[in-house]
Amino acid sequence: MSRTQTRPFDMANHLASEEEIAEYLRQVLEDGDPAELAGALGDIARARGMTQLARDTGLSRESLYKSLSGERAPNSDTLFKVLHAMGLKLTLAKV
Repeated sequence: MSRTQTRPFDMANHLASEEEIAEYLRQVLEDGDPAELAGALGDIARARGMTQLARDTGLSRESLYKSLSGERAPNSDTLFKVLHAMGLKLTLAKV
């Protein structure tokens, strides 16, 4: 009997377009969880290339992996550097 090999789900493998990335972030932001936002940015960074993000932010890859792991919320300095380097901006609207 053969065993089926499976891999853990990695959202980074499913973010192929800017539209998919935007929708993913929209859904994550609706939840309002800073750690979840950090994890989503980590998924996007892996989909686009963590090495390039490290160059663009001036942060080390190791620091980015830790900050964007989703285990905790990154500090605001890191968050804004990452958003800027990814070409993203946050806008606010009254709910």
